Amino acid sequence: MISSTGISLKTQELTALFLAVRLYCSFVMEFDLHTLLDSATLVTTLWVIYMIRFKLRPTYMEDKDNFLIYYVVVPCAVISLLIHPSTHHHIINRLFWAFCVYLEAVSVLPQLRVMQNSGTLRFLSCAHWILQVLDSGGRLLTALGYGLWPLMVLLSEIIQTFILADFCYYYVQR
Repeated sequence: MISSTGISLKTQELTALFLAVRLYCSFVMEFDLHTLLDSATLVTTLWVIYMIRFKLRPTYMEDKDNFLIYYVVVPCAVISLLIHPSTHHHIINRLFWAFCVYLEAVSVLPQLRVMQNSGTLRFLSCAHWILQVLDSGGRLLTALGYGLWPLMVLLSEIIQTFILADFCYYYVQR
């Protein structure tokens, strides 16, 4: 039987948000293979959201999914206003780019909260970053610009790695 038990709807919504913003950035800034991958991932994520909200509602653990989304969205928006890429792109596009990088790094926090509250385990993938690093052939570093922005991208990746390491810890403990 299909169930949404243990899946954070809020993480799915945050994922859809950062993917939508990243997809916009991809369309206006680079349009490459990642644009197609992000499109497919966004469609899949929206399908998961639909399923949880409407088809699998009885199995959704709303009481366990109690992380407040604005605790991650607002800080990511504020940080993106302060620290963003210094590329030749329009400022709005650079702000959106920064926002989606920061939001992606912390978007799994609601899922971690569900896991902590219920003991249910789900493993999330960071395949996008693996593909991006492999596909860029070093161009990723020059695309980041200069100033604090490359450091913040690295910091976001480190934060995301530690959050995902928490998932691994809970998985191994089970």
